[in-house]
Amino acid sequence: MSYQIIIKPSEHTFTVEPGETVLEAALRQGLSLPYGCRNGSCGACKGKIVQGIVNYGRYNEETLTNTEKQQGLALFCCAQPLTDLIIESREVDAIKDIKIRTMPSRVQKLERVAPDVMIIYLKLPANERLQFLPGQYIDILLKDGKRRSFSLANAPHDDEFLQIHARNYAGGVFSEHVFLHMKEKDILRFEGPLGSFILHENDADLPIIFLASGTGFAPIKSMLEHIFYTENTQGHPRKMTLYWGVRTKADLYLEDLAREWARQHHNFTFIPVLSDALPTDNWIGRTGLVHQAVLEDYESLVGYHVYACGSPLMVKAAYQDFTTLKNLPATHFYSDIFVPSVSVSV
Repeated sequence: MSYQIIIKPSEHTFTVEPGETVLEAALRQGLSLPYGCRNGSCGACKGKIVQGIVNYGRYNEETLTNTEKQQGLALFCCAQPLTDLIIESREVDAIKDIKIRTMPSRVQKLERVAPDVMIIYLKLPANERLQFLPGQYIDILLKDGKRRSFSLANAPHDDEFLQIHARNYAGGVFSEHVFLHMKEKDILRFEGPLGSFILHENDADLPIIFLASGTGFAPIKSMLEHIFYTENTQGHPRKMTLYWGVRTKADLYLEDLAREWARQHHNFTFIPVLSDALPTDNWIGRTGLVHQAVLEDYESLVGYHVYACGSPLMVKAAYQDFTTLKNLPATHFYSDIFVPSVSVSV
């Protein structure tokens, strides 16, 4: 049987059909609840069950603890209603009018920018464009029915090609295909745009700290290029700092671009951080954990917005330390995590 869901505080209502999660049903009916991974790993969709009962589904127990469940929290990407529900969740209004589409694309260009990072440029069919918001991602649809998620690295206004950044992981079936077999003119199908890791235009004058690890730089590149573009057309500069954490200097695969941004925009600062610099790197910049660099640079994060993207460990550590040690309001921390998809023998 179907169940009715009421969202607080908006009072929006929707219906969940058998087998659907709360998130799936909301998205199907044009209500954009926050989400990122859609597999219970990131916690972006976490909200409160005010009234009713759910099956919590399968999820990462570090992302939703037993204590949080006792407090009424659930991951809406996993939870399935067992009764009518009243839930408490913010809504991402800017996404609701964007249609999620399944489309073919052609590999226009492959650019190997680091030993283990490839930039893939995708060309859509003639007269087609994908409407998306900076920070969103697409799911590449594989022939075996599986999906691989990649953030869009180009800004929405620069949409002749969709740009994704792929890292080569040991055991990653798709990533190994990219590096060993993919060639220009190959056809890929994808679904998108997806995700609620987007720029929030409210409090537009507040300074932003962007925090990236590895290829978590991709959606932040989209956000920054969008902001630079709207600054040029609307004239509303805000102070922004990008901390990009990688292992070695070679992993700063678009370092020149980030430094060029800093030269062109007086309100933007770029701070690369290396965790395992090689002797041959001759590195004289910041070292250590990237979120630790932020902790060292700011006495307080009150009045800031933080956008963090990268490994689960980095994102979770940044949230914990920024909110507890530097008084960052939890509602000012926006995040997306990258979880490698690898083949596992059982």
